[in-house]
Amino acid sequence: MSAEPPAEPTDETLLRQMAGGDEAALVELHARYARLLTALGYRMLRQREDVDACVQDAFMNAWRHAARFDPSRARAKTWLVSIAHHRFLQHLRDRPDLSLELGDWDTPTPAPDHEGKLLAGRALGVLDPAQRELIELAYYRGHSHSELAALTGLPLGTVKSRLRSALERMRGALRPEEGEETP
Repeated sequence: MSAEPPAEPTDETLLRQMAGGDEAALVELHARYARLLTALGYRMLRQREDVDACVQDAFMNAWRHAARFDPSRARAKTWLVSIAHHRFLQHLRDRPDLSLELGDWDTPTPAPDHEGKLLAGRALGVLDPAQRELIELAYYRGHSHSELAALTGLPLGTVKSRLRSALERMRGALRPEEGEETP
């Protein structure tokens, strides 16, 4: 009987280790999620230098605030994506006003991370046009729920429930199918 190799630590374990000052845990989380965060950043910011700086800032924020992570509220991956997303939005808000139509934001951009691009495409591809528009306005253009209600003419509660439904559909599209390995 051969001994099984030790299991890799979970993301949540790595965050607990980071909270204790373990730099190797930060390096491992970076290796697992930097490409995903970079792909999201490209979709929002479109400038390599901006994306790289924001991803770096996101990981530094995760390092500084790892002790605040609560696994009962979110998965580690979700928490990291949320930190990065907030950083990307802040960068968009700090930029001079850019007058781009939604179609310009939705135009595919070349990115070195083909896997992340495929994952994002798979997730967005399951949405109907109305859901996709809400996701793009909220997550790529940085509009708040109340701004979305004003832009679309929908009641605030409807905007929130449609966004929640769209995110659930996207999560479902990204779950591994039976027999697939998780990255």
